[in-house]
Amino acid sequence: QTKILHFIDGVHVIKDNLFPVPPLFEMIQSGSGTPWEEMYRVFNMGHRMELYVNRHDARAIIDIASGFNLDAQIIGRCESAPSPKLTIRSGLGEFQY
Repeated sequence: QTKILHFIDGVHVIKDNLFPVPPLFEMIQSGSGTPWEEMYRVFNMGHRMELYVNRHDARAIIDIASGFNLDAQIIGRCESAPSPKLTIRSGLGEFQY
């Protein structure tokens, strides 16, 4: 989830509408005791691809994905920031990177 920080400048990425965490990652976390903040840093947590597009274009992309039976949704937004920043908000907590 945090790889985006290597590719942005002057942007705060806020991911606050993520897909549910797949059971595999819950098992890894439970068995290892790894904090959820680190789980989001290391693993994709079930997100296979993210596209950063204009909100206007997002609906069309979601519709195209749906035509191929692929789940897609808007998972967040970007805001201006003095330096790269990522915020993840989920039922497992809020994490700042």
